Amino acid sequence: MMNDLIADALTRIRNAALRKLDATTLLHSNAVEGVVSVLLEKEYIESFNVVEGDNNKKTINVVLKYDDNEKSVINEITRVSKPGRRVYKASTEIKNFKNGYGTIIISSKSFIISNNTFI
Repeated sequence: MMNDLIADALTRIRNAALRKLDATTLLHSNAVEGVVSVLLEKEYIESFNVVEGDNNKKTINVVLKYDDNEKSVINEITRVSKPGRRVYKASTEIKNFKNGYGTIIISSKSFIISNNTFI
């Protein structure tokens, strides 16, 4: 049983980008769908769609995005806060990532946003 679906999704996206695959499939949860929708909004992926599977199990098909040199637009994708080590910060404590050229995705109990939304 998978406990950390967000970390699994990020790993699948990272591995698919390293192998230069066109698409990858993620296990569905509302949190994973929120993260993927932020990646789509920030144009790190081409598209995604939620697919109904057997026994009401959903998956998310993600189409990855590459530049003209066939290099993935996602250079680095990591998870900071983990189930074993939670990281809590106030909105004033969150700094820009990679001098503003990166995106930080922040989640709470009720929403998932990117760092550019509240700065």
